[in-house]
Amino acid sequence: MPDDPRVPAPGSARAYAFGVFVLDAEARVLFRDGQVVALSPKAVETLLALAERAGQMVSRDELIDRVWPDTFVEPNNLAQQISQVRRCLSERGDSPIAIETVARRGYRLVGRVQAVTNVAPAAPRAHPTSAADVPEVLYARSGDVNIAYQVVGTGPIDLVFVMGWVSHLEEFWTEPSFAAFLRRLASRARLILFDKRGTGLSDRVAESELPSLEQRIDDVRAVMEAVGSERAVLLGVSEGGPMCALFAATHPQRSLGLIMIGTYARRTWAPDYPWAPTPDAREAFYDEIRRNWGGPVGIDDRAPSRAHDPVFRQWWAHYLRHGASPGAALALTRMNAEIDVRDVLPAIRVPTLVLHRADDRCLRAAEGRYVAERIPGATYVEVPGNDHLPFVGDQDRLLREIDGFLGFVSDRAEAGSSLATILWVGRDAGTHASAPPVAAVREAVEGFRGAFSSHDDRAWLAAFDGPARAVRAASAVARVCRASGSGVRLGLHTGECLSTAVPPSGHAVDIAREVAALARPGEVLVSRTVKDLVAGSGLRFEERGRHTFAGGEDGWRLYAVV
Repeated sequence: MPDDPRVPAPGSARAYAFGVFVLDAEARVLFRDGQVVALSPKAVETLLALAERAGQMVSRDELIDRVWPDTFVEPNNLAQQISQVRRCLSERGDSPIAIETVARRGYRLVGRVQAVTNVAPAAPRAHPTSAADVPEVLYARSGDVNIAYQVVGTGPIDLVFVMGWVSHLEEFWTEPSFAAFLRRLASRARLILFDKRGTGLSDRVAESELPSLEQRIDDVRAVMEAVGSERAVLLGVSEGGPMCALFAATHPQRSLGLIMIGTYARRTWAPDYPWAPTPDAREAFYDEIRRNWGGPVGIDDRAPSRAHDPVFRQWWAHYLRHGASPGAALALTRMNAEIDVRDVLPAIRVPTLVLHRADDRCLRAAEGRYVAERIPGATYVEVPGNDHLPFVGDQDRLLREIDGFLGFVSDRAEAGSSLATILWVGRDAGTHASAPPVAAVREAVEGFRGAFSSHDDRAWLAAFDGPARAVRAASAVARVCRASGSGVRLGLHTGECLSTAVPPSGHAVDIAREVAALARPGEVLVSRTVKDLVAGSGLRFEERGRHTFAGGEDGWRLYAVV
């Protein structure tokens, strides 16, 4: 029996107090020291049922009927709720109560439990970081856009942290669990944080000009140059993973290593990628953004362990509102749905760690395994939990893996290969048109940061570090050649090339040549890989069927630039 004999009849008390805990029976909320404790509604209801009959055995059947009325569930579901409550109560070792198991019958709450008629209001949420402790926000110039960034710590290596979806640098530090996660990273490395263009404290841009993956990696490079970072480990969360993967593949000489947490290769369903949302599921999420932006959108899948914590819900809603406008959030989500980096993964040649929680509700663990299996030498680590946000739930397990990886990564010789987009410009053998004006072709290529070289007197090559720039350069070359009466066919492919070869060489060059041979006179034809990587760039394409390349994947789709 409880020590306090005044425990009232079940359901008549407003709250139950035990040590530093108060369980509000009306609001169905548990407080510790006046702060809301993150417990699922089922776990709270289980604890309340036991508190109402403290000292007495409550049978499993009674608890199941109470917690899951009119629903059939397996007994293991109850055991999971009991386990969650036990972990919460014993977290600091200061609980005056415990839950006893009565073998094969039920459970009993033992210890001092006191019924109270008034629930003390929760203490105001303490701001975890004073304004003076929030890292200074600085700005780097990327093209004509200002990118907000912060630098924290002075560790021996640089670590660039890329948050997924939307972000806001100052709001990172107003949630204690997020601030703690970042400070732990900053204890091992010089931590570099930034807001992607169009979000947070970086310049807002028109919704039609939100950044493609290519522009985002340009922003990373601009921030690294602003802070004097020659090489860094890239850490991408969720959508930040594909972005960091593309950076590491394209700029291996600037990438010490790659870490991806809760990541993916593609964001829409395909027969060979069945874990991504279907078009109907994507539309349903777009509708939720339209209706509910300003509230805690997506919290149930991204932070289920804290989805019913009112303080965290309020922070998440505030964070999203400050991270992006409703229109920008919808446009970003649509653009992210077009990301597909499957063909990029095999070209990554830096040490890689892929972390995923086993029961992640937002991105399936199978997606993390898929990514790791396609990156040469990558390490995949799956940890328990169902939260998608890395700073929610057991962040310590993730941080231990990151600590070990950072300790392993050291400065290495530059990689011998990198990801590049190759433009092949071939004279049309079927016409008697004049020869292309080589000087004008070179000027068009170099105007988009391409490296121009001649293959022979009937073909020219150019290598680009961004696929969208390559497509625009190819279109400019096509215009120059049309104006001069030259007959050319142009082909583009993104793939692995020898980074020191002039002219470039490798399988990507061979495929670009084959793509060009299939193009119509004056047409710019691209492989599926190029099209997948320019999502959000505003470029448009028309499908030109499938083609099997020598030694390549069977049945690649080809697209003509409109």
